[in-house]
Amino acid sequence: MIIKKYSDVKAEPVPESGAKKATLRWVISEKDGAKNFFMRVFEIEPGGCTPLHQHPWEHEMFVFQGEGSIVREGKEVNVSEGEVIFIPPDEEHQVKNPFSKTLKLICLIPSRK
Repeated sequence: MIIKKYSDVKAEPVPESGAKKATLRWVISEKDGAKNFFMRVFEIEPGGCTPLHQHPWEHEMFVFQGEGSIVREGKEVNVSEGEVIFIPPDEEHQVKNPFSKTLKLICLIPSRK
């Protein structure tokens, strides 16, 4: 078993082109012995975003601080603290933060993409 504070894991800039004012922390990964799922924490500053993208795997997100918007099918849907988001495989999506406080969310992805 591993227990740690997410804030002890180094935040790295989101590496994909089109990301702005967004970092991620690989809080559970293969380094921790995870074999099926990885857990990441995204922090998106006001005015920031992830790139608009899609991929062949699903993922799940949980907003644990702040508010933001999810772009899907060309429309923005606001999300806030305590909400969960399911993104099916191949659905184009983006996370934005048009608000005044940092958006923090947990994102789960499969270990084998």
